Amino acid sequence: MKGLPIFDLAIIAIYLVGMILVGVYFSRKNKNSEQFTKASGLIPGWAIGLSIYATFLSSNTFLGVPGKAFGGNWNAFVFSISMPLAAWVASKYFVPFYRNTGEISAYTHLEKRFGAWARVYAVVCFLLTQLARMGSIFFGIALSLQALTGYSMQMIMIVMGICIIVYTVLGGIEAVIWTEVVQAIVKTFGALLILYIVISNMPGGVAKIAEIGKAADKFSLGSFKPDFISSSFWVVLLYGFFINLNNFGMDQNYIQRYHTASSSRAASKSIWLCVWLYIPASLLFFIIGSCLFAYYEINPELVQSIKHQVAVERLPLHAAATEVLKVQNALQPADYGDKIMPHFMVTKIPVGLVGLIVSAILSAAMSTISSGMNASATVFSVDIYKRYFKPEINEKQNLSLLHIATVAFGLLGMIAGIAMIGVKSILDVWWELSGIFAAGMLGLFLLGIISRQTKNHEAITATIIGIAVIIWMTFSSLLPPEYEAFINPLHKNMIIVTGTLTIFLTGLFLTKIKNRKIKTVS
Repeated sequence: MKGLPIFDLAIIAIYLVGMILVGVYFSRKNKNSEQFTKASGLIPGWAIGLSIYATFLSSNTFLGVPGKAFGGNWNAFVFSISMPLAAWVASKYFVPFYRNTGEISAYTHLEKRFGAWARVYAVVCFLLTQLARMGSIFFGIALSLQALTGYSMQMIMIVMGICIIVYTVLGGIEAVIWTEVVQAIVKTFGALLILYIVISNMPGGVAKIAEIGKAADKFSLGSFKPDFISSSFWVVLLYGFFINLNNFGMDQNYIQRYHTASSSRAASKSIWLCVWLYIPASLLFFIIGSCLFAYYEINPELVQSIKHQVAVERLPLHAAATEVLKVQNALQPADYGDKIMPHFMVTKIPVGLVGLIVSAILSAAMSTISSGMNASATVFSVDIYKRYFKPEINEKQNLSLLHIATVAFGLLGMIAGIAMIGVKSILDVWWELSGIFAAGMLGLFLLGIISRQTKNHEAITATIIGIAVIIWMTFSSLLPPEYEAFINPLHKNMIIVTGTLTIFLTGLFLTKIKNRKIKTVS
């Protein structure tokens, strides 16, 4: 551990103060709930696209992806490859659908299609997804800054969380979007800077990195065999398509931004701008992970301090030195991949540049958390409070409610982040939790917009069956060995695929049976 030099701390402080000042600037416009949630539909499409890109490029990408590439290969990059197909579906069908409804909430139409239960179910799934997302990102911030400053992860989350809450509450969605435009530029520049520094410190340069990476099979996209048990190319491709379909079609973070655009055309263009920016940006982080693997491969002595730290974190506070050493020696690269980039920053990045890169990591985290807080507050206001507690809420009360809910969800995100301390991989945790929570609502949404003949009875039956399948796939691994035949054989990333298809296809099947009965009777 070492403290940051004053110059680096000053750069970070200037960045944080700048973000808060953006919130203060836009607070002058936030006089009603429409401005807070929609920015009156006056945001240009390119700014929305950069904003969505910034939300995608979270600290899960900034730290989790290099950690994943360091500990494994480029298999997770297939997630990014799946984005264009999901974006095509979203721009052609989802954007016009939401723009035509005029509803700020992504879930209001579910009640109109199937009843109040469908809306409540989707809202609960969305809010749980947001807490998982914000928690994993808060954890990512703390993981990197702890290595740099020596402060506790809890303290780091609290300080950063307060800054994010302040500018999000003050500025609303407009502050969120324009800060994300700045953050998109800062984090991309930070990634390029890290890549340059790693290559500069590598004897033999790019050629040596390629040689070591090829020998260790670091550039593999996974097995192309039809294998759905391990993390094959096809598992990640299917997972990526379905989770991105959920992002563009069911996630309030993105739906809300469609309404801030001046037209459906501008909203669709923002999706494509995000996709064409995110694919090369995510590849950049995989390259950084492979470069770091090569660097530490020729400097194995540098890894010992990282392994020691991980071993200490995994054992009780007063564990014996022999126990620590035993755990330390058993650790594999995948066990400490998330700590590699923070360690490299501490030891190799010069004074001044560390402050810039930390600001980039902060921007990666803050962009996603701020949009998650604003979207969660909007959903709580529209789908829960106004729907069930106070339908006749006036404008002033509604704006106050949005402010309070934003603060509350920010605090809950911090608590979720603190609860994640000690996990093996940020990216793995986020992928698993998002797949579980998103599976059900995506299947229900697709059933609602594709099968117009499906009614409440078929939808609720299909959803119950789908939830049962999701629960079984998630928790069957806890069954004792004698029940091995009942354990889910598929990879955990298949939960969203199987859960979504179960609800959608079961709903179609039940609708077909109902229609046959009606024809027979008539």
